[in-house]
Amino acid sequence: MKPDLGANISVVAQSPDLAPESIDVVVTLPTFKRPDHLLRTLASLKAQQTSRRFAIVVMENEAEKREGANAAKPLFESGEYRGLLIIAHDRGNCHAYNAGWLTALDTFPNFSSLLVIDDDEIADVNWLENLCNTRERYGVDFVGGPQVPVFAKPEHAAWSKHPVFSPHYTQTGRVPILYSSGNLLVGRNVLDAMPFPFLDLTFNFMGGGDSDFISRSVVKGFTLAWCAEAPVFETIPARRVEADWIQARALRNGVISTLIEKRRRAGEPFGAAKTVVKSLGLFAVSPLRAAIKALQTRSLSIGMYQVYVGLGRVLAEFGYSNEQYRQPEKN
Repeated sequence: MKPDLGANISVVAQSPDLAPESIDVVVTLPTFKRPDHLLRTLASLKAQQTSRRFAIVVMENEAEKREGANAAKPLFESGEYRGLLIIAHDRGNCHAYNAGWLTALDTFPNFSSLLVIDDDEIADVNWLENLCNTRERYGVDFVGGPQVPVFAKPEHAAWSKHPVFSPHYTQTGRVPILYSSGNLLVGRNVLDAMPFPFLDLTFNFMGGGDSDFISRSVVKGFTLAWCAEAPVFETIPARRVEADWIQARALRNGVISTLIEKRRRAGEPFGAAKTVVKSLGLFAVSPLRAAIKALQTRSLSIGMYQVYVGLGRVLAEFGYSNEQYRQPEKN
C-alpha cells in the first residue's frame, strides 16, 4: 500500500481531457532551475514517433521561484502537452523522483511502463517506442538506454570517452545491472512491489538513489535490459569537464558503490567485512589499473578515475559522503 499524495506534493497544472485511465506509458521529468532546457526536453517528448498513448509528469523541485513550473504551466493547461505538472516541495533528487512516481501511480490506473528523462536531456524521436519494444521483446522489468554527452564547447568532445560520460553498454540485450535513471524504463509491476519511498533519502543530495533502487529490485528478482537504440542526448556544461568536478564525481561513484554493496550483503555472514576487504583490495590495485588505462587511452584523467573510485570506496567506510547535488550551482 503506497501513501496518498500529501502536503509535500502539489498539482499545479493538468492538461484538459487527460483521460488518465487511457494512459499506457507515463514519462516522469524532474526539473530544477533549468527552465529553458526543460522546454527543449518537453519538445523532444512531443516529437516522439509512437502510437502509444503517453502522459508526462513534470516534477518541479524548486518550490520557491518555480521557474520550470512557470515556463511549462501554460503548455499543460493549453493541452499542448498531455499530463501533469507538480511541485515536489521537499528538495532533493530522491524526493523529486518519489513524488513523480507516486503521482503516476495515484493518477494513472492502467499504465504499464514508467519512463524517466532528466531536464538536461533531449530524447531521440524513437526513444519511448524503442524502450517499450525492448521491454516487450526481452520480457524484462527495467530497460536502460545511453545518455549521449553533448558538450557545450566543441573542444570538449574528447571527454566523451571518459568513464564519467560514456555509456555502460553498447549492445541491446539483457544486462546484469543498470546504474542510472537518466534514461530508464521501470515496469509498473516493480513500483507496485517495491516499498515506498522508492529512492532511499540517504542518497538525496549525493545521487545513487536510482542505482540503489535498481540493485534492491534485482535482489527481489526483477530483470533488466539495455536498449542501444533509445538514446537521450545530455547537455554537458563546461563546468563538468573541470578536474575538480571529475574528481568529485569519481569519489562519489566509489562511495555509492560501497553503500550499495553494504546493503546487498547486509544479510550475509561477515558481509560488512567482505565489503571492507573488497574496497581495500580495489584501492590497492587502482594505481596499476590507472596506469594501464592511462596508457591504453592516452588520458591521465581516465586513468586516475580508477584511483578516485577506489579511494571513494574506502572513504565511505569512514562515513565520507560527497553530496554534489547539495550545491547545484557548483554542479
